[in-house]
Amino acid sequence: MSHVVKLLMKEFVTHDTMRFIVERPAGYRFDPGQATKVAIHTERWKDKKRPFTFTSLDDDGVLEFTIKRYPDHEGVTHAMHQLKSGAAWEIGAAWGTITYKKPGVFIAGGAGVTPFIAILRRLREDGALQGNRLIFSNKTARDVILEAEFREMLGDAFLPTLTRENAPPYRHGRIDEPFLRDTIESFTQPFYLCGPRGFVKDIRAILERLGAQPDALVLEE
Repeated sequence: MSHVVKLLMKEFVTHDTMRFIVERPAGYRFDPGQATKVAIHTERWKDKKRPFTFTSLDDDGVLEFTIKRYPDHEGVTHAMHQLKSGAAWEIGAAWGTITYKKPGVFIAGGAGVTPFIAILRRLREDGALQGNRLIFSNKTARDVILEAEFREMLGDAFLPTLTRENAPPYRHGRIDEPFLRDTIESFTQPFYLCGPRGFVKDIRAILERLGAQPDALVLEE
């Protein structure tokens, strides 16, 4: 079942990522970490549905999405960033396999952090952040989504890394096997992975080599 909802507001959270607030249909439910397919409800864009993750809390009265614009082509995310308040979106039912099990390590690449935003915000509201860590890879410091909020929530358990900029105190380099071996004390805890397909594939293989069990890896199937 799909719903047509109104865009209420938008604002930048980084130079190329925006926070969108839209109406929440009556009775609409989702679990933190889940996504839905979204289309701009116009003749040109209504058939171009794309998956986006909810970043609002599951009991908020509105829905929030945090969406990065990709400038290599004038596609859906570019068009979304041009919308004005009052524009109509079409959203479907919630779906997704990234759900919280118990304290562990969240590892994200770029906009892949979005499923973790709602999960971590829910844990903060429930007083249950203890024991969780977030390792977050980006190209440069200006690309880090919600950095201040993650630092406030997680303190030293937030580890941002940069691949294309050497800017202390950020760690410079990719999230590779030596980094994970040195950073993580136990590989028996859950690991939550999200990001570009190649990023998730590589991190998954490294974690399994280091002893993580396949059923402890939580990712979008």
